[in-house]
Amino acid sequence: MHEPTRSLVLWFPDWPVTAYLREATTSAAARAGAPIAVFERNLVVACSASAREQGVRRGQRRRDAQAACPRLVVIAADETRDHRVFSPVVAHIEQLAPGVQIVRAGLCALRARGPARYYGGEAEAAHVMLATLEEQGITGVRAGVADGPFTAEQAARATRVEAPVRVVPAGEAGAFLSPLPVTVLDASIAPSHAIGEFAGLLARLGVHTLGAFAEMEVDRVRERFGEPGVRSHALAAGGDSRPVQPRTPPPELHREVAFEPPLELADQIAFGMRIAADAFVTGLGALDLVCTELRVELIGDRGERSERVWLHPGSFDAPAVVDRVRWQLAEGGKDVFPMGVAGVRISPEAIDAASHHAKGLFGAGTDERVHHALSRVQAMLGHRSVVTPVIGGGRWLAERQVPVPWGDRAVTTKERARPWPGSLPDPLPATVFPEPRLVEVTDIAGAAVSVGEREVLSAPPAHLDAAGRRRRIEAWAGPWPISERGWDPLRARFAHRFQIVDAEGAAWLLICEAGEWRAEGRYD
Repeated sequence: MHEPTRSLVLWFPDWPVTAYLREATTSAAARAGAPIAVFERNLVVACSASAREQGVRRGQRRRDAQAACPRLVVIAADETRDHRVFSPVVAHIEQLAPGVQIVRAGLCALRARGPARYYGGEAEAAHVMLATLEEQGITGVRAGVADGPFTAEQAARATRVEAPVRVVPAGEAGAFLSPLPVTVLDASIAPSHAIGEFAGLLARLGVHTLGAFAEMEVDRVRERFGEPGVRSHALAAGGDSRPVQPRTPPPELHREVAFEPPLELADQIAFGMRIAADAFVTGLGALDLVCTELRVELIGDRGERSERVWLHPGSFDAPAVVDRVRWQLAEGGKDVFPMGVAGVRISPEAIDAASHHAKGLFGAGTDERVHHALSRVQAMLGHRSVVTPVIGGGRWLAERQVPVPWGDRAVTTKERARPWPGSLPDPLPATVFPEPRLVEVTDIAGAAVSVGEREVLSAPPAHLDAAGRRRRIEAWAGPWPISERGWDPLRARFAHRFQIVDAEGAAWLLICEAGEWRAEGRYD
């Protein structure tokens, strides 16, 4: 086993909250300093200082946290967001000291020897990094220096606001770790162990501190816990032999354009993006990559932001990138950027090997020609000018037809899977009218048929008047009630659905709402 190396760990407390605030600087919660908590599986995983002051704690259930703080802003955990915001921070740290390892979003480690020699000591190096991060608007960061990343992390977590740096002298890791509870080992156990299981078992054995665990014989630990237990035993004794594994900085694939003074016209902004879009696509091509999902960020003169991920059925070229910038501006316009756009940033959200998107040996196929034609129409007329229908969720047939702009991915799977009481089961009508058509249903005497309070018809339906023609009804089924938003007097709906077959063999789907009959669709 190798000797532990001096490591410097930077810990960003409650990073999920910080990441959310750095991406939502214009939100009401960020402006008002409201208490915020990030939840995963209905448990608090991070919370702001104002939420903590009102009794919110990590591990709390959502209802307990909201009972302690009724004004709590609930945010869903998003690991992608945490890493996306953390990556530029790590890049900034690498400018001070190269060789940074991202342990997870909000926690990074690096070898202490180089920065200590350059800045005149381990504590001095840590203070320089914290001061630089504070200049970037990131406050509350803690630093720990010790033998090995594990001990350095515990040292960082043991700091206070007034003393954010803790240095454990070389050779004293075991003494520092000795009084700490065994629960700090949970994150270091192999994935096969459940969180808290290892510490809970040690507690049942009467072992509550790392010092007590380190005093156990290694052979007994191996017999009971296997190799993961032996590794945790070494950590508890201060023998963390893991080296810091620096990341390979990713290539700079994004492009940014600043406008001085800010521009208001979409055509001017799109024209200013042409060179950046060419450089963006060329940079990816130099690495034999293409962009299949593009993130466009627009920054206003007063800090307004508009951010969206655009999809592409193939891969983005420079004109397609410029089109997405123009479309995003058209969706927001002066409502979002009243003082103009000060900058645009484009970055690849998803990339793929260029070989997967190469043209065929005998030219473009039918799908590529169709895509080329539709994309050109879309570029001339706008993002929502070319759409493809997909089946979505809902109780009414017209709601289930969801038009998706060409090139976007349909995201209606969850909507379809959601329970929709009152929705029509398969098979669905082949013809669905965008707006239900007004019809008349009468009985044998010619009187209008209605539905009573107990869902009983006033008389059996005998005739259907639709599209200027009178049809005799041969068979019918129903009524099936549909009730929506009964709590909202403005949006509430209550209707009854019927299926009928006329004398010509045509089957109809009808709804009776507030005494009016309408045709929703026809079974062709």
